[in-house]
Amino acid sequence: MVDDVIRSLKSAGWISREAKNLNDTFMDFPKVFQLLLEKFNEKQVRFALIGGFALHAAGHTRTTDDIDFLVFQEDVAKIKAIMLSLGYELVHESEDVANYLGPAKPLGGVDFLYARRKYTRAMLERAKAQKVLDDRFQVKVILPEDLIGLKVQSSSNDPKRHHQDLADIEILLRIHRNHLDLNLVQEYFDLFDRREELKAILRRI
Repeated sequence: MVDDVIRSLKSAGWISREAKNLNDTFMDFPKVFQLLLEKFNEKQVRFALIGGFALHAAGHTRTTDDIDFLVFQEDVAKIKAIMLSLGYELVHESEDVANYLGPAKPLGGVDFLYARRKYTRAMLERAKAQKVLDDRFQVKVILPEDLIGLKVQSSSNDPKRHHQDLADIEILLRIHRNHLDLNLVQEYFDLFDRREELKAILRRI
């Protein structure tokens, strides 16, 4: 099955025909974006970028080795069918997230956060179209305050992420402070009883 997928992707030009050891190459973000966006649009999957590409769209660039999407829970079955049809392996799934790994390095890793609660569903509804990857694609991206909200959550759930997520939050607040909905940002911090951390960051910037 995987070999058939790789052969078809080579035939379609998604993977170089000359590539022999596919594990020695890097994720081809433009081609994966094009491949996934075509499938998502065909199946009417509603989505928005989160993670490293959303950070970049918000003006803060960090290296990333995968693509992260926020999707409505109602579209999970469509997404699973799409990803498996492309040869991706579902390496982890819970009621909130799914992580897929491509059959070859150029297809890389694609992660999904399921919008099933009011906060994440509202984030997806608010997402706005932006150009990404050197303006090659126009896709919906969550707002900076919602990206902050996800980072407040992830740093609360995983202490190992606390330092990096707080650094990202501070940079996003510096860049967007005059345009953010600070009441919403405060609400995100309050959900995890962390208002004092927000106050400290705002004093610093």
